Amino acid sequence: MQLELDESNFTVASGGTAIQLLPKEFALLDFMYRNKGQTFTRSQLLDKVWPLEYPVERTVDDHIYRLRKKLRPFSGLALQTVRGSGYSLSIPETAAVPMFNPTTHDPELREAMREVFSKFHVYGQGKSMLSLAGQKDTLGYALDPEVAVTIHFVQGDLEWLMHTEEVPLKDRLFHLFLFYMFTGDPKKKLEVCERVIQAQVMHPEDQLELDILTILDLFILSGEPERALARLPRSYQAITEPGYENFVPVTMITELFAQLAAGAGNDVLMRLDEAVVQILQEKPFLRETGGYKIIKGLWQLRENQPVEAVRLLDEGIGVLERSGFVPLQLYGFYRIYHYCRLYLPPHPLHRKYERRFLEAMEESGLSRYEQSLENLLMRALNI
Repeated sequence: MQLELDESNFTVASGGTAIQLLPKEFALLDFMYRNKGQTFTRSQLLDKVWPLEYPVERTVDDHIYRLRKKLRPFSGLALQTVRGSGYSLSIPETAAVPMFNPTTHDPELREAMREVFSKFHVYGQGKSMLSLAGQKDTLGYALDPEVAVTIHFVQGDLEWLMHTEEVPLKDRLFHLFLFYMFTGDPKKKLEVCERVIQAQVMHPEDQLELDILTILDLFILSGEPERALARLPRSYQAITEPGYENFVPVTMITELFAQLAAGAGNDVLMRLDEAVVQILQEKPFLRETGGYKIIKGLWQLRENQPVEAVRLLDEGIGVLERSGFVPLQLYGFYRIYHYCRLYLPPHPLHRKYERRFLEAMEESGLSRYEQSLENLLMRALNI
């Protein structure tokens, strides 16, 4: 793809489509187009695009957000957020001859790739999923819509999940709700979750996950851990069904979390902890390992062991970061922030994790999209 940038009129054109930009939007696009494929931090972009001004880093985020919206007509062009690094502009190369790969529509290969993605997903290997998806043209397989949704979810690509027309909204609702639950007061999100479960508007497998797992955290972080404990027998019953055995570790970890929030004694927690350690040896899933370490860290905070607590909390967040699942990193901070807020006396450490939670929210775009995400969900769910 070739872009035609007209500096005199601040327009960008390609394939007969022209878009009007504001001066700084044009300057930002012009710089990134001249350096396409490279990643730049916010500070670097401020130096290059606003050299004689004194804007804040949020200025870059706002301009990136507006540019993404305006550039949507240019299919394939992407202003990508590179987690922990900054922003990069990617543009598809124009090929003289369309690339043909005879295996692209092979049903057996397609099913085999689905199984590989599913296995990576189970083990929490988000980076492996992204790497495999990035090689689909070279390897010669088509990315299923269901897998595409998961890939964008793993990347934390909330904008795509909200606005894409490639996949029906119903297929994206569960992932959008998970992002939504990280924002604002968990009590409000619990009310919405209960209404969604009652309305039965999602796919059955998504409805089930809301009913047996997602809602448990919302009970706990709304200050009602007893309701989570009362619902757990239903959760354990559901995961005895064939195909749900991989839900066992996360359910056990959630039970440990609920008992911790309910004020259970160390004897109860230690018995549960031993069972969780054993199941994680059998099923060493990255997501569950990271979540477990966070719950253990919160337990140590309750026991007034801040040094050990910080070690475990940071290890847990580190595991989730290495997994490559952006939403799970948010989930980790979300649990830490609201547990400390509800169940522990004030401590300087709480501010550290509150700040990191807010930074992760900002970087993911949730701070900007919160209201539009809520509006989208309320319309789609008709509640």
